[in-house]
Amino acid sequence: MDQPSGRSFMQVLCEKYSPENFPYRRGPGMGVHVPATPQGSPMKDRLNLPSVLVLNSCGITCAGDENEIAAFCAHVFELDLSDNKLEDWHEVDKIVSNVPHLEFLNLSSNPLSLSVLERRCAGSFAGVRKLVLNNSKTSWETVHTILQELPDLEELFLCLNDYETVSCSPVCCQSLKLLHITDNNLQDWTEIRKLGIMFPSLDTLILANNNLTTIEESEDSLARLFPNLRSINLHKSGLHCWEDIDKLNSFPKLEEVKLLGIPLLQSYTTEERRKLLIARLPSIIKLNGSIVGDGEREDSERFFIRYYMEFPEEEVPFRYHELVTKYGKLEPLAVVDLRPQSSVKVEVHFQDKVEEMSIRLDQTVAELKKHLKTVVQLSTSNMLLFYLDQEAPFGPEEMKYSSRALHSYGIRDGDKIYVEPRMK
Repeated sequence: MDQPSGRSFMQVLCEKYSPENFPYRRGPGMGVHVPATPQGSPMKDRLNLPSVLVLNSCGITCAGDENEIAAFCAHVFELDLSDNKLEDWHEVDKIVSNVPHLEFLNLSSNPLSLSVLERRCAGSFAGVRKLVLNNSKTSWETVHTILQELPDLEELFLCLNDYETVSCSPVCCQSLKLLHITDNNLQDWTEIRKLGIMFPSLDTLILANNNLTTIEESEDSLARLFPNLRSINLHKSGLHCWEDIDKLNSFPKLEEVKLLGIPLLQSYTTEERRKLLIARLPSIIKLNGSIVGDGEREDSERFFIRYYMEFPEEEVPFRYHELVTKYGKLEPLAVVDLRPQSSVKVEVHFQDKVEEMSIRLDQTVAELKKHLKTVVQLSTSNMLLFYLDQEAPFGPEEMKYSSRALHSYGIRDGDKIYVEPRMK
């Protein structure tokens, strides 16, 4: 049978991992020796192959000699064929069926939607545990065929495939633990619930960059759909109601949530977002990648009580009442203005006169002298200033440096400034 035009898997393998291009070193992998065949195979007679083969973006369109693949790849367990030109599942089958210990296969960005995957071909994937089909536009029919033939599949990547709906498989995949289905067009919860039906053992569901607008499901139904879900990623989804966040509590094993970039949180500060989420999700131990400690949880729950304590009764969430039962009704936090004081009232003493004045603390000693010039009838060059802190034990301090700012003296309301004429 004629091979499709283009570069073959074996051709690229020989070029990349020849001793000249890939010197043999100790570590994972091995040097494989195959004597030259009488027919004069163009294959090198020795390749230094690691057990993890990375052949991405190499223009591969076909498999090449299957006997050579079997001879060289018997020890390989990871294979990256992403961003090549494979468009026929039969050619993929010829490669994979001759890599007996293959556990990880990346076929991202290959135009495989142009052909149909037959169950016979899918059978060659049987040992694969991690399969990456990102940006391959793989149909749900093909996904179903794969699921039926991969009994040990644990992780499946279906990102960037333009899915607007989910087609339910006739057979549940009990082995799948992680589904990565980001950057698609899934908006309706009725599509997401199908994933729970297909993958009842799912531990991690990554739904980022899908415009999911709401979670339309009863609490009991959510618990049945995702009974083992431990982690969910809803970054940049379209969630806009706190009720949707509350529904995440229905997943009985959920302990990790990612919720950045959703419309619901846009109007809150960074601190408010994190604390309100932590308070509403009592079972999570990690939020947006950061561990939630016991101290942070208590701070967040107390913040939650104070945040809602002035809201009308009809707008107060049920979680508020749960937390009031836990902590009691809290007093509002005192508002402390930590901004530096901009002005003070002081007593200005000159000869036998005392005048109470308000002075700005951002001005310098020289500027204060100009301000006092009309009050004490002295020129600035003929004026000495002394500052007396009402609590200082050492008496007045001369304000001798004209460029020094007043706030650096620590002047407070009620302190005194003495003005004296300079002695000739």
